[in-house]
Amino acid sequence: MREISYAYGRNHYREDPELRAVLPGFWPEAPDHEEELAAWGAYLGKEVYAAAYHIDQDAGPVLVMHDLDGNRVDRVRLSPAQEAVLKELRPIVRPPYEGGRWQHHFALGYLLADPGLYCILTITHQVAYPIHKYAPNLADWKRAVLYGEAWGATWMTEIQGGSDLGANRTTARREGEVWRLSGGDKYFASGAGLADVAIATARPQGAPAGPKGLALFLVPRLDRQGRLNYRVRRLKAKSGTRAVPSGEVELEGSEAYLIGEAEKGIYYTLETLTVSRLANAVAAMGIAAKALLEVRQRVRRRHAFGRPLADLPLVRRDLLELALRQAGGLALAFAAVEAFDRAWHEVPPYSEGYHYARFLSHLAKNRTADHAAEITRLAMELFGGLGFLEEYAVARWHREALITPIWEGPSNVQALDMLEAMQKKRAHEPFLAFLKERLGSRSEPEAALALGVAERTLAALAERDPEAAAFQSKDALTRLADALTVALLFGLASRAGARYARLAELYARRFLAGEPYPDAALRAPELYLPEAVHA
Repeated sequence: MREISYAYGRNHYREDPELRAVLPGFWPEAPDHEEELAAWGAYLGKEVYAAAYHIDQDAGPVLVMHDLDGNRVDRVRLSPAQEAVLKELRPIVRPPYEGGRWQHHFALGYLLADPGLYCILTITHQVAYPIHKYAPNLADWKRAVLYGEAWGATWMTEIQGGSDLGANRTTARREGEVWRLSGGDKYFASGAGLADVAIATARPQGAPAGPKGLALFLVPRLDRQGRLNYRVRRLKAKSGTRAVPSGEVELEGSEAYLIGEAEKGIYYTLETLTVSRLANAVAAMGIAAKALLEVRQRVRRRHAFGRPLADLPLVRRDLLELALRQAGGLALAFAAVEAFDRAWHEVPPYSEGYHYARFLSHLAKNRTADHAAEITRLAMELFGGLGFLEEYAVARWHREALITPIWEGPSNVQALDMLEAMQKKRAHEPFLAFLKERLGSRSEPEAALALGVAERTLAALAERDPEAAAFQSKDALTRLADALTVALLFGLASRAGARYARLAELYARRFLAGEPYPDAALRAPELYLPEAVHA
């Protein structure tokens, strides 16, 4: 691995000064976990980094459809390397269920970052999530997925509807102790063939059409007689995330157990989606961090025109772009995580705090995906031709980053969900209050710029008719996320140093005003090489 990756063998926590500076701003207990985070950083930077590359290139999951006796089993075979690292990674899912914080879980998820491996862990603890809150009668399954006896999955998307969950055709019929799910064609089913249990959406007989008619069910791989309870039609060939088996699952007469109250199933489903959207946000920035670790070594080692790349003005400009997006995206992701951590125990009907947390999840999920795609693309470019070769590690991170705008609802869905949270739950009101508190008293013109952009964006949406508001909502989603990012970076300056106030100013100019970087940034390496100031 050392021949193909600069990041291999490095401690991915110790060598991430941005994380070490930003994380305590949203998780005050982070310094108490320094030793643990460093130990994970060493393990994830060596054994897991090597295994993830091997899985992607040479040893992806394989679907075994029949056993030696001809019985249908639809079971995925993993490489020994993947089995070994997944066994060690399992504790990542537990902190929130053991009295800890979501920031703890997501910090570990960020350090892992590999979206295939992290997806397996995310969909596993998403099974525990609704059981923990709404189905204590199914607690045995919660223990199984949290403590290593079972893998979990979440299956909502169907071929005819995609992100339109209300178009789901899977039906549910009560049959004594269990329900029977039929007509289910779960078309993008992550964990297919690996999961021992899944949560799935289905419409009980007599329930209304649309999303509010959906209930949430627990579906074991085997029924009470030990027979295969659903079928995996095939696994899909993907550009990235090859470590997680994604396939097509058929539910036909499948035994299932109702989670909570049937009429509240859509709320339970959206809660689990919020968790995975936060995972998407931190993973996006974790993927970007892997590419940054590669490229910052590259520009020091590579020479051109008689100078190290890191000394060339345009390379410094690109490094500043990378640093700005990384610091901003990281702060945005963990601000959303912090808000969710404060509200996640709530049940319907939710408080203003929960709706605010959900509002932030849409901003964070969308904007971090943008940042990760651009950071990894630019990292490849700074490697030159080598960046486009599959044999070297940096190329993979761009492939992996490109799933983050799509998973758990693409940008159009995030924009419309944000708009719904504004119109029905007034979730923008605490958002704007937060910005006024953070920016209103600051003297920097960039603070006034960010606050003004947010106020005008929200006012413009409110003035439009529903169709026009939807048409403008994706641009609004980005601008609101950028205004919040400026506020968060300014807020970090008091604890993490003046560098973050400078980054806040540059972020506002770059992404809200559309201005070029000032000449002075050329000779300020602490801005684009944070290790220079955080060493």
